[in-house]
Amino acid sequence: MQKIRIVHYINQFFAQIGGEEMAHVPPQWREGPVGPGLALAAAFGQTAEIVGTVICGDSYFNEHTSEALPEILDMIKAAGADLLIAGPAFNAGRYGVACGTVAKAAQDELGIKAITGMYVENPGADMFAQDVYIISTRNSAAGMRDAVKKLAPLAQKLVSGEPIGASSEEGYLPRGIRVNLFEKDRGAKRAVEMLVRKLRGQDFTTEYPMPDFDRVAPQPAVKNISRAKVALVTSGGIVPFGNPDRIESSNASRYGRYDLENIMDLTEGKWATAHGGYDPSYANRDADRVLPVDVMREMEIEGKIGSLFRYTYSTVGNGTAVKSSKAFADEFVKELIKENVQAVILTST
Repeated sequence: MQKIRIVHYINQFFAQIGGEEMAHVPPQWREGPVGPGLALAAAFGQTAEIVGTVICGDSYFNEHTSEALPEILDMIKAAGADLLIAGPAFNAGRYGVACGTVAKAAQDELGIKAITGMYVENPGADMFAQDVYIISTRNSAAGMRDAVKKLAPLAQKLVSGEPIGASSEEGYLPRGIRVNLFEKDRGAKRAVEMLVRKLRGQDFTTEYPMPDFDRVAPQPAVKNISRAKVALVTSGGIVPFGNPDRIESSNASRYGRYDLENIMDLTEGKWATAHGGYDPSYANRDADRVLPVDVMREMEIEGKIGSLFRYTYSTVGNGTAVKSSKAFADEFVKELIKENVQAVILTST
């Protein structure tokens, strides 16, 4: 039996090139398995061979996708791959987005099977779960062994054309695709059995998990906006020119706090956007289009608001995890409360 030819995509960290300081490295090819590819090769045994590894820095891929993706696809195609394995990325957001993008493109443009692995809260999981089989992993590389155990069998089924079972059976993230299944017992009996297990404190698996919506109750209206101190906060990535805090263009791990004292307008060449994923030219020509300091100053002069708070807080929303966003807000909201800010205008792209 002919071995499955696999190409493995990994980032600079798993290729042991370096961490964030080496996230700028462009795509490169190495023969055979590298890093986690060694564990994958062992899991496949004699049924498959990792013929080569494509490596690309997370920052480079997300900031130069239009250049990086065609180059990576050329490497995969030249290797005569039957299967692409990307990652697993665990909870690394930019890595997850890159893995999902490469896997989907390999399927759509090269016509080869592709699979990846991510933690359920990775932004790449939301973006690509419907397009690519994504093995559910733990949130860190400590779960590599478990991820490989689930990834290899599903990958073999994909290539061989064997029927793929439900996500609960195969270990991949739900894809939102419904199919008809015939169960041995009626729904009423299964429901009662689940209820009894729940009442007894025993483990059970629901057949239809309900979505978890994070609803935030609105605050009462500001009683007198003409006397209120108003702050501007943005996920649109508006920063002083040069991005002094090095906020990432995707999956931001930090935010910036910037002084607006005596600034009436965010002028070109002094302010710009760090945001990836959209054409930044309009925001770079006039950052007020994303962070409306000019309009707020006009309202301040006209007495429509009491004052504009001296500082603005900015990060990038592109692929940024909800957990990270909440952590940012937990930090800077303390200053807003301390400074008696009564209203916040949150802008995006």
